[in-house]
Amino acid sequence: FSSFPPPFFFFFFSLNSCQFCLFLFHTTFVVSRKTMKLEIVLFAVVVALFMSLTAAVGSVDGVFEADPSVVADSQFTAPKTGTVPGSFASFSEEERAKLEASGKKYQFDAEVGRLMNIIINSLYSNANVFLRELISNASDALDKARFASLTDSEYLGATAELEVRIRADPELRTLTITDTGVGMTRDELVQNLGTIARSGTTEFAKALANGGDMSLIGQFGVGFYSAFLVADRVTVTSKNNEDAKQWVWDSTSDATFTVAEDPRGNTLGRGTQIVLHLKEGEDFDELLDAAHVRSLAKHYSEFIDFPIYLWSSHEETVTVEKPTDATDEDQEAQEDEAEDSELAVEEDEDEWEDDEDEGEDEDEDVQTITVWDWERINDTKPIWTRAKEDITEEDYTKFYKALSKDLQDPLDYIHFQGEGDVNFKSILYIPTEPPQGMFDAKAADVSKLRLYVRRVFISEDFASLPKYLSFLRGVVDSDDLPLNVSRELLQQSRILASIRKKLVRKAVAMFQTLASKDEEKYEKFWKTYGTNVKLGVIEDKANEERLLRLLRYHSSTMGELVSFDSYIERMKENQKEIYYLAGTDLAELESSPLLERVVAKGYEVLFMTE
Repeated sequence: FSSFPPPFFFFFFSLNSCQFCLFLFHTTFVVSRKTMKLEIVLFAVVVALFMSLTAAVGSVDGVFEADPSVVADSQFTAPKTGTVPGSFASFSEEERAKLEASGKKYQFDAEVGRLMNIIINSLYSNANVFLRELISNASDALDKARFASLTDSEYLGATAELEVRIRADPELRTLTITDTGVGMTRDELVQNLGTIARSGTTEFAKALANGGDMSLIGQFGVGFYSAFLVADRVTVTSKNNEDAKQWVWDSTSDATFTVAEDPRGNTLGRGTQIVLHLKEGEDFDELLDAAHVRSLAKHYSEFIDFPIYLWSSHEETVTVEKPTDATDEDQEAQEDEAEDSELAVEEDEDEWEDDEDEGEDEDEDVQTITVWDWERINDTKPIWTRAKEDITEEDYTKFYKALSKDLQDPLDYIHFQGEGDVNFKSILYIPTEPPQGMFDAKAADVSKLRLYVRRVFISEDFASLPKYLSFLRGVVDSDDLPLNVSRELLQQSRILASIRKKLVRKAVAMFQTLASKDEEKYEKFWKTYGTNVKLGVIEDKANEERLLRLLRYHSSTMGELVSFDSYIERMKENQKEIYYLAGTDLAELESSPLLERVVAKGYEVLFMTE
């Protein structure tokens, strides 16, 4: 090697083992043809074999791992000994340097920055809410991918499995959540995770300032940022079909974040991988324990309609042959003994068979090994497809909370099956508290009902209910709608029009049942949603008469809310009119001089304050 010029050594150190072997063979062949020195050839062979053997080392004794092509390793870290290199391989130091050099730095939007500051400095005890939010976001991305595949048969491509995978790495102190959903383009990473403030960002910040709970974060559409409750650094890698490149988003929870092209190329196929670099402390150490993560993930993914896998271990008992140290002489002696044994068989065959069994047992050894593999942790059948008698009240409540991200129990619900010209199953819930922005211009036009077609999620923003019922939450699953229906066609679908009609009637029937069977609970409903019912009387002529019976008012003679039916029962003989007094304040109406003459004649007056 002394005859090689200095540039050769720079080139040599930039090669990996395999590349160097090929280079060495080629160089040796050329040199040997000119010098005809056999020593050079032999030296090259020895070096190449040594490097090949060195590169092959890396197996871990006593540990068996699943297919490495599906393992998601942590980001921005060099590979470590014993990990499984795969399609989501770790960043090497060289790749990390490229990311830092090519990445573009952005400032968080002011409102997002304010939200981040609140989260980072939060002392909220139940920080595990982050896993609920990230699993929910992954499920939404998978729903969108499945919907896109209905109209594009090639959309899923090689990444055909729609799933979520979770892996904890105690050595790197990371927790990785990977989904095969729609993924994000570069612009979407920038917009969705930092620069464009959403209305929910401001609303959530206000809710916290007013004493709200951090668990409410999912209701405002900013659940991603809950990752910083447990991580001091978050790395997001994403690949979208509309973008030829894979991108990496990274933030250390300061006022900035960086977006760069992934130097590894397309390793995801499609989807998003979130790597949480966990904070130090005992509270966060639990998130590196597969058993603890399994418990959390099961709790938050019970009603997720996609498989969720956790990288975990279990022990298995295997039988192996004992090693033998017998010499050639011992082997010959054993063979002689075997011949004598064969003669003994003719005298006592049964006894020989017993000895053979004992000999086999003596040659075997039982060992316990640790096996690592992907474990599916959710396999619950969609609740709305099960028979009502098989579902408990607790099941309905848990499903509502998973669906709506509401911490409170629902006020009431109805589970029914529509039959006739169209068949569908549905569960409708009444939230205890009104949804945020219920009477906003945009929010009032959309009801948050998730539409499924044969258990395939289609949409949650279709106008399935009239404005006055926009507060309802729930699911609708129809077997009669086509799977490839677009959102535009949904609005024109005759089948959906029939479903909408039946949903409204069932919703009103739920209110009627609540009013007749539980007056105390209905009074809570009226105080929260009374304005909605009055709006329904004005807008929904088909159900006007049924809604009128649900109206409640204070009166001049009763100390409780009364209905028109109860007023009519108390009307004086020959009274043909219902007397009412309208105004903005109940105290003002009760002291009105207009009231004195009517009440003096013994008539009951209803107070209408809206």
